[in-house]
Amino acid sequence: MRNVVKYLEKSKEKFPKKIAVIEEDQKITYEELEDKSKRVGTYLIDKINKCEPVLVFMDKGIDALISFFGTVYANGFYSLINPEFPETRIESIANTLNASVVITNELFYSSAKKLFNDIDILKIEDLINTGIDLEKLEKRYNSALDIDPVYCNFTSGSTGVPKGVLISSLSITDFIEEFTENFNINEHDIIANQAPFDFDVSVKDIYSSLCVGATLLIIPKPLFSNPTKLLDYLDENKATTLIWAVSALCLITTFHGLDYKIPKCVNKVIFSGEVMPKKHLNLWMEKLPYAEFINVYGPTEITCNCTYYKVKHDEYYDEIPIGIPFKNEKVFLLDENDKEITEDNITGEICVSGVCLSLGYLNNEEETVKHFTQNPLNKKYYEQIYRTGDLGYKKDGLFYFQGRKDFQIKHMGHRIELEEIDAKINSLDQIIRSITLYDEVKSRIYSFYIGDLEELEIRDILKRDLPIYMIPTKIIKLNELPLTKNGKIDRKKLLENLGGL
Repeated sequence: MRNVVKYLEKSKEKFPKKIAVIEEDQKITYEELEDKSKRVGTYLIDKINKCEPVLVFMDKGIDALISFFGTVYANGFYSLINPEFPETRIESIANTLNASVVITNELFYSSAKKLFNDIDILKIEDLINTGIDLEKLEKRYNSALDIDPVYCNFTSGSTGVPKGVLISSLSITDFIEEFTENFNINEHDIIANQAPFDFDVSVKDIYSSLCVGATLLIIPKPLFSNPTKLLDYLDENKATTLIWAVSALCLITTFHGLDYKIPKCVNKVIFSGEVMPKKHLNLWMEKLPYAEFINVYGPTEITCNCTYYKVKHDEYYDEIPIGIPFKNEKVFLLDENDKEITEDNITGEICVSGVCLSLGYLNNEEETVKHFTQNPLNKKYYEQIYRTGDLGYKKDGLFYFQGRKDFQIKHMGHRIELEEIDAKINSLDQIIRSITLYDEVKSRIYSFYIGDLEELEIRDILKRDLPIYMIPTKIIKLNELPLTKNGKIDRKKLLENLGGL
């Protein structure tokens, strides 16, 4: 059986005293990480059944990782809820999870008690001081399957309810082993974690580190508001590998951070989440001429990424490809009639099959059936595919991304359903109708509405329900919404009339 905690045990055997994770002034060795995770796992075995959820309510950090691995030792699956999320969103996610156990820390214990009713709330500070029962752990481990879920990350949902994407151990190990080998990630690397632990970019940081025995460097969140201090931190800690969202890399170049300091140990920059602006990529490549730059693509539902492209330093790009499929993943294009597109430069929906596919959406059969379907090209046997909703085309053997098929976007590295924002605005009594659009050129979200509320009133209400990255850049009041000849809202006209906004 392939199980992610075997990565931890393997690295502990090879590098017991090596620093596994750095979190500001805290450090933990592989030996300590395994020991504390087993303590948590032993305790949880009496609290949860196999394949049951454990809600982790704390900031990303060493304590969260111990909670994650302890949950996996108990053959449960974890889901981190960011304490900074609005209460309504936390409640919505908690209702979907329906967990019987919450792990939090001293800092968020009082908040957890207020938020989670009728749930056993455990403090990580207590759990790591309990005993280890190797017999219990072995028995639970031997009953585990590699298709059992490991984590559940929540993405935006078009109905206003976040969707929980459930990922198995097999999907993680199959991807991570290819990912680390393909990009030469090894025990000498220091992987600088940028992404939140409820965002699947972090899965590559966490499990790549465990798989090869590298060191995971957790960057303090405030540094992303101060590019000079961020670069100092990368340099001082000799970070070698950046597996970052495009928006994080662009933050540094937008404020001319690389003119201040070049993180000289960085030799791999792996980016995803949005289309990388060429001028920003060129700045990074110019300052780090010996580093490898890799564009990876893929939605949360297919375990991180399904395609990659190694950018060439000496080549000019009109458009940066998303590249070729990872091994053991099939990526192809379907047209509107579910016929495969094999010709170059013809746009279709990007579809994926393989063990990379998630187990579907937790407690949401309707959405699962809608997006995870039988491959229409295969008439011989059942082959599940995931319809990404992304458009793309092929040219010279490479895939290229062309935007969304529906009203889902990538913004600040997060996948967002614009309809979820509309659902919140339209639910307000004084709103007649609203429509939310995305300007890809300016990377801005605009909401247009008819109603009696003012922009600031709507903004304040949205902040109570939505994470900050989903709050529109501008909320624009109109007397009427323009319509097409077919009676639909004219989205194109709305964007064209934005002017200098």
